[in-house]
Amino acid sequence: MLAYRLARGSHPAVLLRRLLLATAAGGVGFLLLSALAYAAAHPDGGRAAVLRLAWCAVPLAATIQLSVAVARAEPSGKPRSGLDVVGMGPARVPALAAVSAAAAGLLGSVAALVLFLLLRGDLTVLPFHGVASGALPDGGPLPLGATVTLLAVAPVAAAVASALTLRARPSRRPAPAPVVVTDLAEITRAEPPPPLPTGLPWGTTLMGTGIAVSAFAGDDPLSVPPDGWLPLDGALGGVSSGMVGGWLMIVAGVVLAAPGLIHVCGLLLSTGRPGVLRLLAGRGLLEEATRVGRPMGALSAACAVVLAALELDTLGDFGPLGALGTAVVLVCALGTVAVTADQTRSARRPATALLLRLGAARTLLRGAAAVRIGTLIAVFVPLTWLAVQLITLPTGR
Repeated sequence: MLAYRLARGSHPAVLLRRLLLATAAGGVGFLLLSALAYAAAHPDGGRAAVLRLAWCAVPLAATIQLSVAVARAEPSGKPRSGLDVVGMGPARVPALAAVSAAAAGLLGSVAALVLFLLLRGDLTVLPFHGVASGALPDGGPLPLGATVTLLAVAPVAAAVASALTLRARPSRRPAPAPVVVTDLAEITRAEPPPPLPTGLPWGTTLMGTGIAVSAFAGDDPLSVPPDGWLPLDGALGGVSSGMVGGWLMIVAGVVLAAPGLIHVCGLLLSTGRPGVLRLLAGRGLLEEATRVGRPMGALSAACAVVLAALELDTLGDFGPLGALGTAVVLVCALGTVAVTADQTRSARRPATALLLRLGAARTLLRGAAAVRIGTLIAVFVPLTWLAVQLITLPTGR
């Protein structure tokens, strides 16, 4: 009931984030129902049905990442005096976030079920029934138990991820000593820079391992008969397990290395004798590296996979369900970046107010934000291009 009342009185931006989460959960539920219908229509194709179900884990992982970002940006994720009065302290806030995420995911799953039955032609009382009966597998009525179980995967996963994200943890970082700031540039030198994220060497190693694994998979993997590990028709349908594993390693390496790359960019902007503009931009990147790095890395990896499919001339082989899965991953990646950017801007408001009281011009703050954005674009556009080349390199295309 408290989650319902908070949803009714939420800001439109909060409702938009929850609607985005519900849409992503609905897309995952639609893909899971399609895999279940394929298994019911092809009782002898157990391996293909299992692969279709397993590859739904990719959009499910993107949905979980979006739910984590939404939980961190939720106003209920920050305990306030009003919540403390009704007994919602830091220990119960994760439960409230889990209920909100589960409600959004459940709404999306129910919508996915209705839409799936409508497009397949099972709901004849509604208009536009059966318009996609040729694209969706038709294996008769869906098993009730399996349908409920699969539709509950996305809401339960989003709820668990949200609760674990907001779980109270003791702070390991010592509180900084009070510093009297009298100069505009001195505020960015008041604390030492945060440590370098540990994902950069691991991500680089993982990308190198992925290249080796995909190259070892075969001289011409795209000429293999369509009996591979991707539930797709055409060339990609014959990709071997080694090639798929190498691609997954490359994509995971990009996501792991992204926070370290942003941290290095912040260090480069802050080295030497920088002016106030470079110093503010560099320290901002250093503070935001861990928070913004993973979402930016996931967006870069998702764009790299789509561009690699375009370069291999196999994007048309995805089919409607493959296109839906790709759209869910891209929308979740873009939504996660947008939610994280809004959260970062909210967290920077006290420092921005202090800078304004010290006499900083608003044009200076806008310039620092433009330098940060330009640096991220200058880093992640080449990183995306590099990931595309690494994915397509073993194929000889």
